Order: sequence, then C-alpha cells, then structure tokens
Amino acid sequence: MTWLRGMTGAIVCASLFWAAPASADAVTDWNSIAVQAVGAGRPGPIGLLDLALVQAAVHDAVQSLEGRFKPYHVRVPGASGSPEAAVAAAAYYILAGLYPSQAASLQTTYNDYLVSHFLVGDDGLAVGQAAATAMLPLYRAAPSPLPPPFTGGTDPGEWRPTDSLLQGSGPNAGLPGPPFGPPPPFAPMANPWQATVVPFTLERVDQFRMGPPPSLNSDRYRREYEEVRTLGARLGSTRTAEQTDLGYFYADNFLALWYRALRGIVAQQALGVGDGARLLALATLAAADSGIVAFDNKVEYNFWRPITAIREGDHDGNPRTVGDPDWEPLINTPNYSDHTSGANNLTGSITRTLRLFFGGDRFAFEVSSTFPLASVKVRHYERFSEMAQDVVDVRIYQGIHFRTADEVGRKQGERLAEWVFHHFLRPVRDDD
Repeated sequence: MTWLRGMTGAIVCASLFWAAPASADAVTDWNSIAVQAVGAGRPGPIGLLDLALVQAAVHDAVQSLEGRFKPYHVRVPGASGSPEAAVAAAAYYILAGLYPSQAASLQTTYNDYLVSHFLVGDDGLAVGQAAATAMLPLYRAAPSPLPPPFTGGTDPGEWRPTDSLLQGSGPNAGLPGPPFGPPPPFAPMANPWQATVVPFTLERVDQFRMGPPPSLNSDRYRREYEEVRTLGARLGSTRTAEQTDLGYFYADNFLALWYRALRGIVAQQALGVGDGARLLALATLAAADSGIVAFDNKVEYNFWRPITAIREGDHDGNPRTVGDPDWEPLINTPNYSDHTSGANNLTGSITRTLRLFFGGDRFAFEVSSTFPLASVKVRHYERFSEMAQDVVDVRIYQGIHFRTADEVGRKQGERLAEWVFHHFLRPVRDDD
C-alpha cells in the first residue's frame, strides 16, 4: 500500500528515532514526527491545539517560498531555499519550543533528517525557523492557576465522574477508552478550560454552538437510551460481530488514526509540498477549533454519559427507561460529558475539509487501526461520508455516546470546516 510509505518513528522514554525511506515527503514525515511528539507532550484532545501551530507554521513557511496561498499568520520576507527544508525547520522549531523535555531527541531527529535529505545549509531552514518563531507566541497554554476541578452535578441528566474503567472479566476488561487511555476512577472532567480557549479561526467560541440534547422525558431520549443500552453493552449486547469489530477498530488513538489517514491521502494524491502542507493545515486548524467548540457544548449542557444514564435509569423521571446498575459499555468512557461528541466533531471537520479540498464526496481512501482487539486493521472507504457515518454509529456500539451527541457533533464539525475553508489559506488571487 503506497500510503504506508514514509517516515516511521517512535517515542520511547522521550526518545525519537528516525528511519528515512526513499521518496519520503517532508510534509508527511514531519506530521508523523509531530503527532508522536504531541502524544508524548500534551496528549488527548488538547494536543490538537499544538498540532495546529505545527501545521500552520509549515504552511506559512512553504507559502513564503511559493506564494500561491495566503498565510495563516506570517509571510517571511525575502524567502529563498527549498520548501522541504522550510517544512523541516518550521515543524522542528515549533516542537522544540513547545516541549523542552524532548529537546535532545527532537534535535537528533532534526539533524539526522537534514543530513539524510541533503538539506544541511539550505536557505529554506531559515525560512522555517522564522515562521516557527512568529507562530510560537500563539501557543494556547493551560490557564495558570488551573480552574477548580469540574465535577458536574448529581441531578438526573447531569454529567458526573464515574468509575469508567471496566471492572468485569473478559478479554476487553480494562482496555483503554478513546483517545489515549482510561481516566482514573471518578476523575473530574479533563481540561474543561478547553471550552474557553481562543479559537484559531472562529470569531468567538460559541459561533457554532448547537442546541441541547433531548429532554429526559422525550420519546427521542427513550429511543436513544434503549439503542445504546442494547447495542453498546459490554456483555449481552445486540451488536453483530461486524459492529463489535468496528467498535474495536475505532477504539484506537483517534488522533493518530486520523493523521495516518490524512498522510495516506497526501501520498496517494501526490499533492506535493505546497498543497500537502495546505491540506494538513486546513484540516488541523478546523480540527483544533472543533475540539474547542465540542468542549464549549460539553460544559454548557453537562449531559450525562450512557454509563451514568443507564445505571440511573430508574431514577431519571422517565418511567419508560429501564435502569441497570451493573451496565458497562464496550470500551471505557472518557471523563467528559456526552453532548456533543468530540470524535464526531473532529471527523465532521476533517471529512468536510477533504470534500471541499477535493471537490466532492466520492474518494477512495483507507483508514488503519492498531487497536489490539480489532480483527480488521485496514478499512477501505469510497466516500468521505461513509467514514463519517461509521464514526456516528460506532460511538453507540462502543456504549459511550447517545446518537444525538454524535449526529450534532458531526454537523457542528462540518459547519466549522466550511467556515475555515472559505476564510483561511485562500489562493492569493482571491479578494481579501
């Protein structure tokens, strides 16, 4: 599979090791390095804020040389040199600036890359460094001091910390939940301050805020409750074997899964440095803001997850919901509220970016998973919307979301992506 060609690396004990294959593309090489560095430096949904800086700096560095598309933040004057050198330097200096603890391993990776790709002394290195230096002040740091822990509420419908680590026996007991692992039992909401981060592209955080979840006494809530109770249960569910395998497939590290797919698309289409850098920048800016707006909704509505709803089903004021105090989902539940679904917000933002970039929905591509219990490791799609629909359904099979949270999250991400695509990184011929 041609999309698997490219840089491979691993962070082990804060070390990065570089192996350079033939015909590697600088944009995908450094995206892979960045995804791994971010996973070690600031993992989880919050890491998208750092990846956005990397990909925006890479785009601006390349367009300082090419001049075909407008920059996100900076155009380096008098730029010269190769775009490959500019990509490497832009990504490296952002990552080194963000993660001082990885400085030594990142420098080794960078130096080895320059030598193996004959970029030592290339004028483009100064261009990439200048773009990174201009971009680093846009870092979205955690508040200091951090706000008090957010623990939600105890009324029916309100999210609250749960013992979301699977306690039962069996092959999947204790397996990590998305995106990077199970939270500690009864952990407060992870990074609720993400709801107040200054967006990269939006005019305000609530620009794409969606409506509330269904009321607990509505027929819609009853239907969705019953759907996830039966389809999402760890034991005794009504899932088919294919649905269970899809649930395991998408239990992988979701950011890593998506960026493997994006790198594959860049390589498959032979986009070149400029177009590849622009695609990854557009997708990542949209993805980063999708995480912000998802958390804006999560904090605003504070709606409980299925694990709480079903265990409290006899006490929710709806006589048509049947509670089960021992119910467990297929995978561990992340420690933040249900509405809207961050995974679907992210997927909606990226799939709509891809549809706009390539001019349509029909597009053959592959997605791969490394989750150990997934039997199918590579899935083939013929349309971007097919994957988007799978991610809606799979969060129900996994037992961690109600359908409304998934569908509204997807729509939210799609609207955001349209905003980003039509307002940022436009061709220079477009009117300001």
